Amino acid sequence: MSAWRALLLVGVAAALGALGTFLVGVATGMGSGDIAHLATYVLPALVVTVVAMAIAGAVLSRASLRQRFVAVGVVGAIVALANLWVLSRTMFVSEHDATLLGALVLYSAGAGVGAAIVLARSSGAAVDRLAEAARDLGDGRLDRRVGTLDAGPELDALARTLDDMAARLQAAQERERRSEATRRDLITAVSHDLRTPLSSLRAMVEAIDDGIVDDPESLRRYVGEMRGSVARLVEMVDDLFELAQIDAGAIEVETSRARLEEIVRSAVSAVELQAEEKGLELVTTLDGVEGATCSPRLARVLQNLLVNAVRHTPADGSVRVDARRLPGGVELAVADTGEGIAPEDLERVFDPFYRADPARSGAGAGLGLALAKRIVEALGGTIRAESAPAQGSRFAVVLPP
Repeated sequence: MSAWRALLLVGVAAALGALGTFLVGVATGMGSGDIAHLATYVLPALVVTVVAMAIAGAVLSRASLRQRFVAVGVVGAIVALANLWVLSRTMFVSEHDATLLGALVLYSAGAGVGAAIVLARSSGAAVDRLAEAARDLGDGRLDRRVGTLDAGPELDALARTLDDMAARLQAAQERERRSEATRRDLITAVSHDLRTPLSSLRAMVEAIDDGIVDDPESLRRYVGEMRGSVARLVEMVDDLFELAQIDAGAIEVETSRARLEEIVRSAVSAVELQAEEKGLELVTTLDGVEGATCSPRLARVLQNLLVNAVRHTPADGSVRVDARRLPGGVELAVADTGEGIAPEDLERVFDPFYRADPARSGAGAGLGLALAKRIVEALGGTIRAESAPAQGSRFAVVLPP
């Protein structure tokens, strides 16, 4: 269908050219007889032009850009010479003038063909660079770029589009590699962290089942330890499930809202018993932002931060929850008087299962801070950690208004 449209376009262009010839004849004072005489040459030439272009289209469909540009120059020269011959035969142009014009047309044809060859060479080189870059990208070399072609706006735009596509593919591949590396690390860490409570449970169940432990006091102690192991497993499974939800884009549009005061009260009440057992002081300061509303998921973030702070603060220490309004939103911070975090570990505290500092490792699964970071970022906020060894830690969450 495109070939027929191209042929129709050629026919329309040739017909307009013929019409223009007749209009020029009328404007120069040609009579009806001369116009009819001219038509006997022009109309057959129109038909020949359309047929020739149809043949040329089929022949040049597999031709290179250089061949096509040269063909256009040659065709233009042939048409000009044919028109000149027609004018000389109809006595509108003398033979002497026709000879001079023929020489000029031939010179123009040579210049046109030369210009066509030069343009075809630059365009062909640009197309070759595009094809080479596309092959490299297809072979997986996503760092390949075309760069500036200086071959016209169309080819330059195509080069920019190809480079932009390559950059996006490279970024997507890098994200996929990081995601795959994180997934492998996550599976390894999960396997390691699950092994401890499961082994403990298995040992205690076998001891009870084999009758090794049968006195009430030991049974009560074993049941308490089994309950603790099950609680750690449940906590880990819940964290993993929520991490998977966040990674899958589950938090995209948050519709429900809760008062900040209620969120803080709920999170603090969840750790009050553990803090009381360790003799820790829990202090809450909401600097005029009690009525601020935010996502209910912030309660999970604050609870994870508080659990982490209570767990790693020695007896008779303190844990503070402070909230204040900033120009860019609301800041909610949890500060403790614990052992602190070493500088080399501070940048990785939000990595899943990262517990390089023995002082910060313990019964937790190592997912609390990672989960908090994922939730905060999904809500459009930021979270940062500030700490120094033996000086405590401070985790600050900033959410947009």
